[in-house]
Amino acid sequence: MKGIEYTGLTSVDGPIVAVKRSENSSYDEVVYVRDKNGEKKTGRIIDLNEKTAIVQIFGSTTGLDLENTTVEFLEEPMELRVGKGLLGRIFNGLGEPIDGYPQIISDKKVNVNGNPINPYARVYPRDFIQTGISSIDGMNTLIRGQKLPIFSGNGLPHNKLAAQIIRQAKILNSNEEFVMVFAGMGIKYDVAQFFKHTFEESGVLSKVVMFQSLADAPSIERIITPRCALTAAEYLAYECNMHVLVVMTDMTNYCEALREISTTRGEVPGRKGYPGYLYSNLAELYERAGKIQGSTGSITQIPILSMPNDDISHPIPDLTGYITEGQIVLDREMSQKGMYPPVSGLPSLSRLMKDGIGEGMTREDHAPVSSQLFAAYSKVKSIRNLASIIGEEELSELDQCYLKFGNELEAKFFTQGEYEDRSIDQTLDLGWKMLSILPREELYRIKNEMIDKYLPKALEN
Repeated sequence: MKGIEYTGLTSVDGPIVAVKRSENSSYDEVVYVRDKNGEKKTGRIIDLNEKTAIVQIFGSTTGLDLENTTVEFLEEPMELRVGKGLLGRIFNGLGEPIDGYPQIISDKKVNVNGNPINPYARVYPRDFIQTGISSIDGMNTLIRGQKLPIFSGNGLPHNKLAAQIIRQAKILNSNEEFVMVFAGMGIKYDVAQFFKHTFEESGVLSKVVMFQSLADAPSIERIITPRCALTAAEYLAYECNMHVLVVMTDMTNYCEALREISTTRGEVPGRKGYPGYLYSNLAELYERAGKIQGSTGSITQIPILSMPNDDISHPIPDLTGYITEGQIVLDREMSQKGMYPPVSGLPSLSRLMKDGIGEGMTREDHAPVSSQLFAAYSKVKSIRNLASIIGEEELSELDQCYLKFGNELEAKFFTQGEYEDRSIDQTLDLGWKMLSILPREELYRIKNEMIDKYLPKALEN
């Protein structure tokens, strides 16, 4: 019962403690645990049986003993105080202010675990988001309400790419602006400062809500961080009718925290030691993106995850790819060549791209140009493999032409400046310039009348 403290614990194992459950205990309920000196620690119930409640402590369990520790069940889930005052603020992983200002003034508190959305109420995403990055806008288009993760690796510029998207993202043919929600899980201090300075320099800090669980914070805190961030995003999108762009980094750290809890609880491990419920747990987060009827707002998600050993078949990117609508894959070899952004042309894709491009949304030639670029670049990869065996001088004239196309595509289309913001027209015109390197008969995915209309115009610019 709320307000009543129970004395004694059944067991303490790392961040997990077992206590005798109260009559009204429920899953995800918040619990206050106080040691013999009265120091309060916050936890939540992660498992229940007839006699025992398993509580996950957000912080250290040092100083807790089985006899003198007291437990208070609050009979309510973990909640986040929400309001317009969220914008421009910085919170820790549990939603507590860390920017030197007091808690926001609002009487509204929301369950951080979210509420299920009726699938029938969802609106299909169709609005094109211009990021100003050719490799994304031209070939892996981001759609408003989509969840499009960035698959990266240690040392690759995924944070720089995410910051550029945040600075440049806009909806064409609309004056509606994005607000940003940033969730950092287990990130280093310099990464947190990088994003903060980026927001300040670009003038968008007043439209950003930041949740930071730094690397020195308890790893268990990372479980709550994305839930707090998405709760803030849902309030801004569905109650304040704003367009929200959510960036979550690094999802690998989140999954490591899940594995830590699972191991402590003695659960049977799945692939590479991750819990068997990793898929459904990730889906709880990713599926909180989208648009719903009755609100003009939307949530677009860009989760960032660093693939261990650059292995795209690792459980974290593998399961993420099943849940989300595509992925932006960063390539280490391209990065080592000095290319930015090192977006890999072939593994990257956007499954919703076809529904947000074309006449009236981007340009009528967008789909065929993108398709032709993919097809030609795929052939370049095959020819490069052949050239590594027989040598470039033995290649046919057409193959040599494809090699030139591949080099130009990587140097001029894929590569651009960190602060270079290209319009979709500039991106498509640049795509036409790249295709002009190939013989006309090789542009078999584009109608002749479209080639006659756009190719000369692109070559003039």
